[in-house]
Amino acid sequence: MPSSSPSARCSSTERTRNGRGPAASATFCQPSWGPDRPVVAPTAERTLDRHLVRFADALRAAGLAVPLISTLEFGRAVAEVGAERRDGVYWAGRATLVHRPEDIPLYDEVFEQQWLGALDRGRPATLPSPVTLLFDEPGGEPEEEVEPESPDGDVLSVRFSRVEVLSTRDFAECSDDELAELHGLMVRLRFAGESRRCRRMGPSARSGRLDLRRTVRAALRTGGETLSRRYLEPGERPRRLVLLLDVSGSMEAYARALIRFVHAVIVGRRDVEAFALGTRLTRLTRELSTRDPDAALARAAEAVTDWSGGTRLGDGLRLFNDGWGVRGMARGAVVVVLSDGWDRGDPAVMSEQMQRLSRVAHKVVWVNPLKAAPGYAPLAQGMAAALPHVDEFLEGHNLDSLEVLARAITAE
Repeated sequence: MPSSSPSARCSSTERTRNGRGPAASATFCQPSWGPDRPVVAPTAERTLDRHLVRFADALRAAGLAVPLISTLEFGRAVAEVGAERRDGVYWAGRATLVHRPEDIPLYDEVFEQQWLGALDRGRPATLPSPVTLLFDEPGGEPEEEVEPESPDGDVLSVRFSRVEVLSTRDFAECSDDELAELHGLMVRLRFAGESRRCRRMGPSARSGRLDLRRTVRAALRTGGETLSRRYLEPGERPRRLVLLLDVSGSMEAYARALIRFVHAVIVGRRDVEAFALGTRLTRLTRELSTRDPDAALARAAEAVTDWSGGTRLGDGLRLFNDGWGVRGMARGAVVVVLSDGWDRGDPAVMSEQMQRLSRVAHKVVWVNPLKAAPGYAPLAQGMAAALPHVDEFLEGHNLDSLEVLARAITAE
């Protein structure tokens, strides 16, 4: 791909308002197809917005996960960089539609097919009419009925669904009503998890340990003749899931949402344990086991006496390891720590306790809501001490990031 910088001279933005509320419009201007090879030779029937949508559909058909919000961001990016040159469209799509490095080769292949294929078919270079995208901004209230100015060319109106808005909203910015709505979406997440072998034996269709009791019973049904043998094999059970939620003052903005997430996990699957970490360790499994979210949260708030208090994560982990980990609760389990990593204690204690935990757990996942902030670096002494003993380090600032966490818990 060419490395020259893209031109943005043909993109423009303006604000309009309609009866539904405020809207932001991004106009895709007519590209000037100069001597440089254009991205596509358009026709009057094939306008730029159709190319954008068709390209996103082609990526999905090829196996890339391209949500609607990424398609909208792609459209905005093309409006900003301009569509005169293919490198501008290429990098706009790669920045908004590709989320994993391993997907880049597939993206390149689909880009070549979709954006350069029209050139080989010898289509006439007829300029398209301008296309205006109207984006309804969530949360806006219409002040008055104002008819928007009629733009030249076609108009494509795009509205965000309530689920899409809530899925990407930062928990720290959510109201109480929005948190209640998010809780209803959290309970839809699936945390089946992988299975582990247990000591309890179960019937086996294959050879294994002889099940004498079932073999004799089968023989009695055939007059004492043993026509087939029955076997046993070790049974399987889901791995235990242990959730450790930081409820200190630095996590207050996110803990009110994450405690709802913990409740959704407990009522959504078996063998889940939950603890609150602050200046002390508080077990919350029983309090959060009821399906009534209001009752569960009220009982949890009553049980946690150090909510929004100080932070001694290392000491809290030591209490967990000494009091519960040695009993086998964490052995072979998936342990999820939901914390920003701020710790007033000795970082050596944090490192030691995380090492103990990682030795007995099957997997340790650390969820830090601050990781999503631009330019974030794990500079907090507690976070820096814990990272060497963490298997996965994830964000946890919105519902989309919790879906990623759900996949991490379920993965082998």
